[in-house]
Amino acid sequence: MLQPPPKPQRKSVNTSIDSQLINDAKALGINISRAAEEGIAKAIAAEKTRRWQAENKEAIESSNEYVRRNGLPLAKHRLF
Repeated sequence: MLQPPPKPQRKSVNTSIDSQLINDAKALGINISRAAEEGIAKAIAAEKTRRWQAENKEAIESSNEYVRRNGLPLAKHRLF
């Protein structure tokens, strides 16, 4: 039988958040901890993407230049 994935370990932290945002979130029934967690996860993903693109800038530019000069490889086999 498959085991359910382990629950992520949680850690309490202190943070300061605009009081109006807290009031609005509570009024709308938004789980502030989960919303903050989702926002942090999105910020992490965006920063990882930005760093990967910066680290691979030369290769990306080289590939794009190849396509500009020669077209897409195997383009004649595309069905669209």
